[in-house]
Amino acid sequence: MVSDGPERTIVGAARRAAALFALLAVAALLAASTAAAAPKEEHPAPGDVNSAEASQAAAQDPNVLREKREHPDLSPSTTLKDEKWEVGWFEGNREYALVMVDPKTGEVIESWTGDQVAWEMARGYSGEFAHSLNSPFIWLPLCLLFLVGLFDWRRKRRVANLDLLVLLGFGVSHFFFNRGDIGVSVPLAYPVLVYLLARCLWIGFRGRGEGLRPVWPTMWLLVAALFLMGFRVGLNMADAGAIDVGYAGVVGADKIAYGEPIYGNFPGDIKSGDTYGPVNYLAYVPFERIWPYSGEWDDLPAAHGASITFDIVTFVLLLLLGIRIRPGPPGRRLAAILAFGWASFPYTAYVLQSASNDALVSALLVATLVLLAKPLWRGVTLSLATWAKFVPAVMAPMLLTYDGWKLRRMLLFAGGFAAVTVAVMLWPAIDPGLGVFYERTVGAQAGRSSPFSVWGQDESLEWLRVALLAATGALSIALAFVPRRKSLLQVAALSAALLIGVQLTLHHWFYLYIVWFFPLMLVALALLEPTVEPDPGEVPDPRRRFRRRPPEPSPARSSPRVPTG
Repeated sequence: MVSDGPERTIVGAARRAAALFALLAVAALLAASTAAAAPKEEHPAPGDVNSAEASQAAAQDPNVLREKREHPDLSPSTTLKDEKWEVGWFEGNREYALVMVDPKTGEVIESWTGDQVAWEMARGYSGEFAHSLNSPFIWLPLCLLFLVGLFDWRRKRRVANLDLLVLLGFGVSHFFFNRGDIGVSVPLAYPVLVYLLARCLWIGFRGRGEGLRPVWPTMWLLVAALFLMGFRVGLNMADAGAIDVGYAGVVGADKIAYGEPIYGNFPGDIKSGDTYGPVNYLAYVPFERIWPYSGEWDDLPAAHGASITFDIVTFVLLLLLGIRIRPGPPGRRLAAILAFGWASFPYTAYVLQSASNDALVSALLVATLVLLAKPLWRGVTLSLATWAKFVPAVMAPMLLTYDGWKLRRMLLFAGGFAAVTVAVMLWPAIDPGLGVFYERTVGAQAGRSSPFSVWGQDESLEWLRVALLAATGALSIALAFVPRRKSLLQVAALSAALLIGVQLTLHHWFYLYIVWFFPLMLVALALLEPTVEPDPGEVPDPRRRFRRRPPEPSPARSSPRVPTG
């Protein structure tokens, strides 16, 4: 009798991992549950520089002098904030310069013009996103572990190895972002996105090739993945902040809990936080009910709870996906590769440490792959992802015809998608109405101006952005027809390509968005199998004239196949 010990060991480890992460999540949330005190109005201490003296010091700053030459009517507005004098220089309602003055010495400590006046995230402040994760002593080891664990050291000149390096190539752009040099950081992200788009299209249309072939044993990958997930949750407990995205989720959940309209009803300190779909705010409701919104932008334990949960759910779903789509040891190895890839990739940790909502999209899209063989449920999960952040809607035509042009299965998919749409959009449609909903979400995002895209930095490129957007839309529709038959591998790769295509056209792009397509591309790379070619030195055997390609991965299924006959 053949022993099933290894299978039970790995599957049991996966189950224990889920329980362990649930406990870690609870511990993290309890550690973060102390809210910060409400902010008080600040006043200068006796003997400190007063507002008039701060304005005089700021007026001598070279940036202010340069702006005054171009705008002679600039006038100052001075506020004491975070123990610094902030002197803004305005002409009408537009702020052209911002100067920070030390209230003790009267010296200028910061000076900003251009986009960095309005966009604090463009100034390169340490810990603005992900806090200590940006430390080279944490970030670089994560990058190294991701590369070492998935790299094929037996055949170094493989395209899949290049893919890993390119995925880490976002770090070059990120380095300049952390220095506040967005004129360099923003353009550097686009070559990486373009390469990944081309690679996903190549994989998606060919359906074969050489993918990830890590040399580490399966157990090593799984143990490393479990360790890294524990490390990430621990780091979140010790040092993580909640950005405006997480804050918006908590505020929206509070509105839902008290029966108030979400859209057009946010407080002044996060007034544009109602830009997401209703599923995003619904996902935060359980956490906001456990750790209620205090009315202030405090430690936001509910936001941390949500981001930890989204991260863990994605990890567990990747494990489940690998086990289900390949039987036996190959499935267990696939599960370990997917889990390790998610846990070790620095930008998945970046989302977690920022307490962002982006891993919610990751979880829902991986769930869509898990349920790919069931048209009703893949319609449900894709609809949930769409009404969380809208962009996954581009996958709908391809997933509608995934089973071919079979009317019943297409109706099941459409029915699942429509049922979720009606359920989550009914309330916003009633109050405040679809007009306000569109204006606050899709309309606001389409019309926003941001320096975090090449389109925002150079408006003369708008024609190219529109052309790329049209091409992405055309590709989305075309994928309903070609390839006629799609494997799970192809669906994952082409879905990633569509998401990257949309991201290339966004007015505002940021590193948090990488996790929308990363797990899909990871699945495609891990599933790739090479075509078996004859050894050039092998003597042909007439009994084996033709070689067969390895079988395509099976669609994820919820139960084992039942033998027939």
